[in-house]
Amino acid sequence: MVQPKIMLKKKHSSAGRAPLILFLCQMVNALDVPLDHGEKAKLLDDLVQPPTITQQSPKNYIIDPRENIVIQCEAKGKPPPSFSWTRNGTHFDIDKDPLVTMKHGSGTLIINIMAEGKAETYEGVYQCTARNERGAAVSNSIVVRPSRSPLWTKERLEPIILRNGQSLVLPCRPPIGLPPAIIFWMDNSFQRLPQSERVSQGLNGDLYFSNVLPEDTREDYICYARFNHTQTIQQKQPISLKVISVDELNDTIAANLSDTEFYGAKSSKERSPTFLTPEGNESVKEELRGNTLSLECIAEGLPTPIIYWIKEDGTLPVNRTFYRNFKKTLQITHVSEADSGNYQCIAKNTLGAIHHTISVTVKAAPYWIVAPQNLVLSPGENGTLVCRANGNPKPRIGWLTNGVPIEIAPDDPSRKIDGDTIIFSNVQERSSAVYQCNASNEYGYLLANAFVNVLAEPPRILTSPNTLYQIIANRPALLDCAFFGSPLPTIEWFKGTRGSALHEDIYVLHDNGTLEIPVAQKDSTGTYTCVARNKLGMAKNEVHLEIKDPTRIIKQPEYAVVQRGSKVSFECKVKHDQTLIPTILWLKDNGELPNDERFSIDKDHLVVTDVSDGDGGIYTCAANTTLDSVSASAVLRVVAPTPTPAPIYDVPNPPFDLELTNQLDKSIQLTWTPGDDNNSPITKFIIEYEDAMHEAGLWHHQAEVSGTQTTAQLKLSPYVNYSFRVMAENNIGRSVPSEASEQYLTKAAEPDQNPTAVEGLGTEPDNLVITWKPLNGFESNGPGLQYKVSWRQKDGDDEWTSVVVANVSKYIVSGTPTFVPYLIKVQALNDVGFAPEPAAVLGHSGEDLPMVAPGNVRVIVVNSTLAEVHWDPVPLKSVRGHLQGYRIYYWKAQSSSKRNRRHIEKKILTFQGSKTHGMLPGLQPYSHYALNVRVINGKGEGPASTDKSFHTPEGVPSAPSNLKIVNPTLDSLTLEWDPPSQPNGILTEYVLKYQPINSTHELGPLVDLKIPANKTRWTLKNLNFSTRYKFYFYAQTSVGSGSQITEEAVTTVDEAGILPPDVGAGKAMASRQVDIATQGWFIGLMCAVALLILILLIVCFIRRNKGGKYPVKEKEDAHADPEIQPMKEDDGTFGEYSDAEDHKPLKKGSRTPSDRTVKKEDSDDSLVDYGEGVNGQFNEDGSFIGQYSGKKEKEPAEGNESSEAPSPVNAMNSFV
Repeated sequence: MVQPKIMLKKKHSSAGRAPLILFLCQMVNALDVPLDHGEKAKLLDDLVQPPTITQQSPKNYIIDPRENIVIQCEAKGKPPPSFSWTRNGTHFDIDKDPLVTMKHGSGTLIINIMAEGKAETYEGVYQCTARNERGAAVSNSIVVRPSRSPLWTKERLEPIILRNGQSLVLPCRPPIGLPPAIIFWMDNSFQRLPQSERVSQGLNGDLYFSNVLPEDTREDYICYARFNHTQTIQQKQPISLKVISVDELNDTIAANLSDTEFYGAKSSKERSPTFLTPEGNESVKEELRGNTLSLECIAEGLPTPIIYWIKEDGTLPVNRTFYRNFKKTLQITHVSEADSGNYQCIAKNTLGAIHHTISVTVKAAPYWIVAPQNLVLSPGENGTLVCRANGNPKPRIGWLTNGVPIEIAPDDPSRKIDGDTIIFSNVQERSSAVYQCNASNEYGYLLANAFVNVLAEPPRILTSPNTLYQIIANRPALLDCAFFGSPLPTIEWFKGTRGSALHEDIYVLHDNGTLEIPVAQKDSTGTYTCVARNKLGMAKNEVHLEIKDPTRIIKQPEYAVVQRGSKVSFECKVKHDQTLIPTILWLKDNGELPNDERFSIDKDHLVVTDVSDGDGGIYTCAANTTLDSVSASAVLRVVAPTPTPAPIYDVPNPPFDLELTNQLDKSIQLTWTPGDDNNSPITKFIIEYEDAMHEAGLWHHQAEVSGTQTTAQLKLSPYVNYSFRVMAENNIGRSVPSEASEQYLTKAAEPDQNPTAVEGLGTEPDNLVITWKPLNGFESNGPGLQYKVSWRQKDGDDEWTSVVVANVSKYIVSGTPTFVPYLIKVQALNDVGFAPEPAAVLGHSGEDLPMVAPGNVRVIVVNSTLAEVHWDPVPLKSVRGHLQGYRIYYWKAQSSSKRNRRHIEKKILTFQGSKTHGMLPGLQPYSHYALNVRVINGKGEGPASTDKSFHTPEGVPSAPSNLKIVNPTLDSLTLEWDPPSQPNGILTEYVLKYQPINSTHELGPLVDLKIPANKTRWTLKNLNFSTRYKFYFYAQTSVGSGSQITEEAVTTVDEAGILPPDVGAGKAMASRQVDIATQGWFIGLMCAVALLILILLIVCFIRRNKGGKYPVKEKEDAHADPEIQPMKEDDGTFGEYSDAEDHKPLKKGSRTPSDRTVKKEDSDDSLVDYGEGVNGQFNEDGSFIGQYSGKKEKEPAEGNESSEAPSPVNAMNSFV
C-alpha cells in the first residue's frame, strides 16, 4: 500500500509535492516549463524555453580586495543559454584577460586577483546577458567596488580641562570607508566606556556629555572604527579629559595668576536644557521607503535632561517604533510615505524644557505593484505583459526586448506598447522573446525579465499514473493532476468508468489541477480520472483513493492507586482498520518504559509487579498506523501498604482529563475527572475560563457546581477563544487549578452592547467633540470592531448624520454652529453586524465668548467699606455657552481727600450662576471707585458693561504715624507727628490725652487736649520736672475717632544738663542729673566715703607688704590701662578706674543709666562688693582685684525705663 503525502491546501494554491510542480494562472495565461531534473522534467525534454536569470550578484557589490572576485550570473533555458558580459557599458572580452574566467555551465565570472593584480583595476559596472534561440535575458547592473578601511589622520589632541557640570562633545570624525565604519568608544584596556542618560554616543560617532562629573576624568577616551568587510579596526588618538571641582580650579588659578588677576571659580549652576545636536529649532530629514528612520536629539543641561518624542498631528506606530540610546534616538522600521511629517523631541529637566522639530520626508525607490510574469502562449493567442511600479518620485517605465531598447528593436506586429503594458495579439512562434521592464527614479531602479514563449503543444499529464492515495475517514483528500499544454488545457475530473464530471458543490477544483475532497467518507473510495484538453488534443490519468477507518482506543487505561509491593495492570484495547496494522507502544512519563523485568506487556495489558514508589507516574498507551495515531493515559499512584496510618486531611488534588463535548455556538459541555479528595469530601467544583484571544493569561470565574458533579453545561460568548480549568474545594480549602482544557473558539456575532460614557462637548466654537468609552476585546463579539457615530441638532428637523470610525474613542464634527444642542448616538458594529440601537445623548457644540454685556448696572453704597451691585441679566442666546456666572471688575480710581488720581490694580469678584447682584466688601472709605460687570461662560468673558462710578462715605482715620517727642525741658515737652496714612475722610482735629506716671508706675490724672487738624507739632508747657508722662494720641473725622497711638517721655531735672540723643522708634527719654555737689548733706556723705576708701587703701597696702613689693600703682602702670581718666572738674566726679576685666558686666548694678536714674532692678552697691566680702578677690601677692568702676561717658538711655530722683546711694554709685 502506498501512503499518501497529505498537504494543507487552499484554493488557487499550488498542490505540488516538489519543485517540479507547475504553477498555473488562468488570469495571465502563464505557464513555465520545468527545467529541473526529475520524472516530470523528462516528459518535457523536447520543449524550448527562453532564458531566465536565476541568480545574480547584488546591485551594489562590495568585494574584499584580499580575495578573488566572484560576480554571479546563473540562468536556465532550453536550449541552455550562452553568456556574455559588459563592463561600464561596453563589451567585456574575458578571453583577453588571463585573470578572468567564466564558470563552466554558467555566466559567473571569477577574477583571480590573489595571484596578481589589484581589485581596484576591476572596479566598474557589470551586466550579464544570457541568450538562446528564444531570446536574451539580462541581469541587473552590478556595481563592483572594493572595500576600503583607511587609517585615521595623525593629529595632536590637547588635554581637555573642564569644571564640574559643564557640557562636552568629544569628536570622533572617523575616516570615510566603504562600507561605512561602525563606531564605538573604548579605553586602553579595550573595555567599552559606560554610557547613560548623561553620557552617550551620537549617530555620527561623537561622544556627548550632558554634564561632566569628576568620575569622567580619564586619559584614554578612544574612538574606534570597525570595518566589518575587511575585519579591521582603526583607532583614533586617545583624548585626555580632566574634570576639576571648584576648590581645585581656584587652586589652579591662584597658582598661575597674580593677586590682581585671581578670580573665584564657581561651579556650573543648574541650567535648563539646550540641544547639542541637532542645532536650532528645526531641521529636515529624508529617508527611503522600507529603510529604518533614525532621528536623534541630544541635550545638555544640569540636572541631566530627559528626552521625549512625539509626532505632530499623529501617533507613533506601535509595532515599528523603538527607542535607542536612552531615548535620545527614535527609530521607526520599514518606513512608508505615511510616516512623513513633523516629529518633535522635547528635552526636559527641573528647570525647563525645549523642543526641536524634525521635518521628515519619506521618498521611495521604485517598488513593484505588478511585476511582469512569463507568458506561454500558443500561436494565434492573445496576452499582456504588465509592468506597474510605484515610488516617490513616480518612476519612469522603460521596455527592452532581448536586452535592446524596444524603440530600436526589430518590429513585431503582434505587440503594442501602452505605457506600462505590452499587449500581444495573434502571436506567432517568431514572437518568442525576453522582455525587460526597467522602472527607475533618482533613488534606484528595478529590472525584471519576463519571456513570451509561443508553443503549440497538446496536453501532457505529469502526475504518475495509477497513484494510490490512502486517507483516514472524515479527513480531507487531495488528488494530484499536474499538467502542461499550450494553449492552456482545461481540467476535468471523473469518478469511476462511467461517471459524470465532478462539480464544485461537493468537491474543490484547484487551478493547478488538484481535486480536493474536503471530508472524505467511505463512499469516496474509488478510481478518479483527470482529463486535460486543449485544441491540440487530450490526455488523461487515473488515480485511486482508499478510505480507511480511524484508529480508536475503545478501552483506555484507568487511574490506579496501589500499595507498595503489589501488582498493577493497565488495559488498552485498540480498534483499527483491518487493512492497517497498528503498533502499540507503552510510555511512562512520556518516555520509554524502564528496562526492568517487573514490567511486562501481555496482548492488551501492561503489567507491573512488585510496585515501588518510583513506579508512580503517568502511563500512556500509543497506537500508531501508517496513516494515524491515538493515545490514552492513566496515573499510577503508589501508597504505603496496610496498616494504613492515620488519615491526612488536605485540600483536594486538582481535577484532570478535562474534555469539551457538545460544542455549540453559545454553549459547551465540560467533563473532568476528580482528583483525590485527601480524606475530606469535595463540596464543589469551581470552573474558570481564559480568553486567549483578548486577555491571554487572565482567568475569570465561569461557574460553580456541586462536588458530586463531573460535568457542567457552560454558556459562551461570541468570538472568544476559550480554555477552561477546574478547581476542587473541600472543608480544608481549594485545590490548585487543573491543567487547561483544549481551546474552543466561538463564532463571531454582532455586539450586544454599545459604548458607555458618551459625551458631546465642543472644544472650538465650530466643532462638536464626541467621546465614548470603547468596548474591550471580550465585548466586541467579533473581528473588525468599529463605531457608528450619529448626530443631529436637537431643536431642528435635520436627518441624522452618521459616520463609521475605527476602534477609537473620539470623533470631531467640524463646521457646527456655536453652542447648539445636539442629540448624539454611538453604536458598536463589527464584521457580523450592528449592536442594538443606542439611546440618544444630549451634547453641545463648542462655546464662544459671550456677545452682550450686562445692562442697567446699579451700585448701592451700604457703608464706607461695603457696596451692593445690581445688574440686569443678559439674554441666554447671547451667552453662546453654559452660563457660569457674572464677574465684577472694580478699582479705586481717585482719592476724594487728596484729589490725586492713582491707578490701582483691578480687583475681581465672580458670582456663580444666574445671580444679578453681589456685594463688594473691603472698600476704602472716602474713595472714588469704578466698576464694570461681565458675563462668563465655559469659553471666557464677554464684553464689559459701561464703567459705573461710586463714592464711599467717610470713615474713621488710621492712627497718626511717626509720633515722637523732642526738645524736653524742665517743664515742657514737644510732640511731632505725621498725619494718618489713611485719613478715610477729612480730618477735623487731633485729640491728645496724657497723664503722669510716678515711681511706682501709678497713673495720675488724665488731661484731654484738642489740637487743630492742620498741626503736626505741639508743645506742652507747665509740666512737672523730672516726671514721666504717658501720651494717647489719635485723629478724628466727622464720623468718629480713629486708632490711637501711645508714647511715654520724661521732663528734665536741670536745664544745665546735656540732652541725650533721641533713641529708637521715636521714643525720647529726656532726663538730666541735678548738680548736688553743693548740697551739705552730700558733702558730708562724700567725706565719709573718702574716709572709708582711705581705710581700705591702708589695709590693702599692709596686705601687699606681706606678700611682696608690688604696689597697686605699679601694677596699673604695667597694664597701661587706657581707661584711667583724670578728675572731671565740670561735674565734680572722679575719673574712672578700670582694670583689664572692666568690660565684663557687674553681677550687681554699680552703673547708672545716662539719664542719671537708677533702674528698678538695680540695687545699691556696698563696699562688700569691693572689699573682703564674698565677691572680693586677691592675687597670690595680696594685691586686690576689685572693680572700681564709674561711668566713662553718658550712655544712651534705654527705652521705657523709670526715672526716679537720685538718692545719695545713687550719687555714690556714679562716683565709684
